[in-house]
Parts: sequence; C-alpha cells; structure tokens
Amino acid sequence: MKDSIDVNNLPAHIAVIMDGNGRWAKQQGFKDRIFGHRHAIAAVRETIEGCGELGVKYLTLYAFSTENWNRPPAEVKALMSLLVSSIHDELPGMMKNQIRLKAIGDLESLPKGSQKELASAMEQTADNKGLTMVLALSYSGKWDLTQATKKIAEKVASGEIDASQVDANMINAHLSTAGMPDPDLMIRTGGDHRISNFMLWQLAYAELYIFEELFWPDFRKVNLHQAIVDFQMRERRFGKTSEQVKREG
Repeated sequence: MKDSIDVNNLPAHIAVIMDGNGRWAKQQGFKDRIFGHRHAIAAVRETIEGCGELGVKYLTLYAFSTENWNRPPAEVKALMSLLVSSIHDELPGMMKNQIRLKAIGDLESLPKGSQKELASAMEQTADNKGLTMVLALSYSGKWDLTQATKKIAEKVASGEIDASQVDANMINAHLSTAGMPDPDLMIRTGGDHRISNFMLWQLAYAELYIFEELFWPDFRKVNLHQAIVDFQMRERRFGKTSEQVKREG
C-alpha cells in the first residue's frame, strides 16, 4: 500500500478523530474503558511514525474534547495521568525524529501536572524541523470559534481594528491553529460519520475517510497508507467544476 502513495501529492495536514477505545476494550473483554486508551498508544506511535516517514508536515490528534470532561471522573483522571506518562515516555523519540509538539484547546483547564509536562515537551521540541504533531486537548470547534470571536470583538471595541476589516483571514489568524494549514484529510476510526465538534472552521474542505469496522487501538501504518491512497484518488474541486479543475491542472 505504501508503494502506491505519491509523495509529491501528500496531504499537508492530517487530522484524526481517534474513536473506539472504549468499545475496543469491551470487545477484548475488559470492563474498564481505560484499557482501550492504554492500548491506543501504539496506534498513536504508528501514526506519528507513518506521517514522519512519508513527509506529512502536520498531524492533529483529537485527544480530549471539551465534552469529554463529562465522562466518569475516574476515566478523566486516568486519561490525564496517561497523557502525562505518554508525553514523558515519548519525548526521547520525538527528539530523535525531529518531531515538534504543539497543543490546541483550553489548556488552562487541564490539571497542573498535565500542563507542566505538556509545556516542557513543547519547549524542548520547539526547534525540531520534522513533523509537527498537534494534540487537541480540552478542545472543540465551538470553543475555538468562540475564543477567536471574543479576541476580535475586543479589538473592535478598543478601536484597534474596524468591524469592516473582519474577514476569513482575520478569523483564521485568531483561531488556535493560526499559522497551520487547514487539514486536507480527516481520518476517523470507529464507524461514526460525524466530525464531533472538531475543527469546525478548519475542516471546511477536508476529505473525510471513515474506518467503519476499525477501532483506534488497532490502527496501524497500513491503515494510514490506505487513507492517503484514497485521498490521492479524489478530485478536490473547492467549489469549482470538474472541468475547471482539469483545465487548471
């Protein structure tokens, strides 16, 4: 499958909704959903390695949504503990492979220990030149649009900008993803056909690839390659006709 990928036509930014950890745990006979989250680390590692090997520039992983705070407290606590230990354990590999770590979301809502580990890893990897891995933590698309709107409104109110200057570029510049290209490809495991409040603005023209039967802990490089090959077979029109795209190509 990897041999079928055109490395000159890679998605610059891949976003992933890592769904199905709890269902995977239940399928394997575990009563505690956290077993699914723990086994998902291998899938994260394979995805990072796969993107890095191919030359994908940005990978965003939907790790914890604002809605996930509503899960049972024990599961939330275990997830935060897993986040800290995973970042600590994976840091040497990130440095070796020149991976730059970034995070988006309401990071101040995370436990102090998680914030500290995250900030330290981002600082240590800041100058790395390879894949930029973005963790979406305590994130939602509605949160992102709300915080961007508030910032712009404050600038209008203070007279720093005029309301007539507000356009799509200005909104882009105030989102948590400012400076990153919008995702070209969004991958979701677990079979659900929705974007679940993830990057609502940025996913406007992303190609979606849904794995119907595959839960996230079982995701491997071959699945990443499968999604990219499918992406490269699609005609991306961005509102234009097929004839226009062919003429311009």
